[in-house]
Amino acid sequence: MEIIRQTTSLEERAFYIHQTYLNHWSKYALRDHLKADDFHHRGMLPNNFSQAMADSHQALKAVSMFKDEYLLDFINVEQLDEQDREDIDERVVETSIVNNIKKFVMMFGRGFAFIGNQYRLMVGEKEFFVDLLFYNREISSLVAIELKAGEFKPSYLGQLNFYLQALDDQVRMPGENPSIGLVLCKNADKMVAEYAVRDYTKPMGVATYRTTKDMPKKLRDALPDIEELKKLL
Repeated sequence: MEIIRQTTSLEERAFYIHQTYLNHWSKYALRDHLKADDFHHRGMLPNNFSQAMADSHQALKAVSMFKDEYLLDFINVEQLDEQDREDIDERVVETSIVNNIKKFVMMFGRGFAFIGNQYRLMVGEKEFFVDLLFYNREISSLVAIELKAGEFKPSYLGQLNFYLQALDDQVRMPGENPSIGLVLCKNADKMVAEYAVRDYTKPMGVATYRTTKDMPKKLRDALPDIEELKKLL
């Protein structure tokens, strides 16, 4: 009944029925995915997967796995203390995501396992930190997510590309596929994102997130980079 009430075409209904079966969604999980409008966002991510991934089948899987927009509606303002409410920043959002990691992972779909946040990498004598690191069993790849407040900038991909190089050299296990990167930001010009990812050799994509309208304006304005990320760190 949820699917019938909230969809407008047979194709859309078939999509949610199939996804519910594949992912074993509860009725509550189904409602979340309907609310996020998965049908219209799945496979629309600006990316370079087809050029950067040697296995075309894996590239198609990766394209279908990610969305161009994620609904991050799980930040509970009441759970933030007064200090946080006065000084909400990206780290608070990241913490919020980590606290709600199960829901965040479910937004991405099957096969995702959370490895850690602020994942430490050492290159030379300097240390760097990946905002969120996952592993996906479907494509046997590490997935690095960088959260960014505000609008997408092409320079973000240079940082992410560097992290992917380090992950492949230092963290990836024998037999695993190259790491994939995702920049999650508040908004992005799709054409700019498509141009920006085109010539990188590491597989990367650019996604945005939105929040529910009933969130306080100050909280909405403070939300950073990823998706799936409202109760993050």
